[in-house]
Amino acid sequence: MPKKFVISEAVQFGWNTTKSNIGFFIGIVIVAGLLQYVPDIIAAIIEADAPVLSIIIRIASFVLSIIIGMGLIKIFLRFCDGEIGEFSDLFSCYPLFFKYLVGSILYGLIVAAGLILLIIPGIIWAIKFQFFDYLIVDKGLGPIDALEKSSEITRGVKWDLFIFGILLGIINLMGFLCLVVGLFVTIPVTMVAIAFVYRKLMPKTPREYYMNHDPQLPDPVSV
Repeated sequence: MPKKFVISEAVQFGWNTTKSNIGFFIGIVIVAGLLQYVPDIIAAIIEADAPVLSIIIRIASFVLSIIIGMGLIKIFLRFCDGEIGEFSDLFSCYPLFFKYLVGSILYGLIVAAGLILLIIPGIIWAIKFQFFDYLIVDKGLGPIDALEKSSEITRGVKWDLFIFGILLGIINLMGFLCLVVGLFVTIPVTMVAIAFVYRKLMPKTPREYYMNHDPQLPDPVSV
């Protein structure tokens, strides 16, 4: 049976960790955002005058976005493991690019197929396989193995994960409504919370003792 998790604990850990490392997290959100969106803006500006160069920039931006997405997962997992995330982690997972790309395509196709089947199956499958990317980054699994393992660790907790996802969406909506600036706080809070839940469901980590046996939340590390 997968390990249960408590939604309030996950959010509290996300908040405490973000609060203790607010400067780092604001910096990482800004850097990641600039690296992911500025190239697309440049490509759009030059598209009319230099279409070939625009396409090249868009492809490079797509690749960079995937690498940064994996890097963010690694950073938030490190904080959940009692370690310190670093800016260099943003680019450290590039060897996993093709695994992540194939996994993302398969995940998207699965969810799309489920949505076609009266929507509800799509929601269930989205929850069931949602940790495929964490498993690729954390364990180096292949796309199929990552999807299968995600299915395994989410067994019996899908309803909790559904409620958890809605809550995180509300938190980020509140951040957006706070003149968007609130997202610099709510994005790290929610991403750390997701990593915390993943660690709860996948307890074999360097910090397994506190995730499995310690009834108290671990103290968040700070930069």
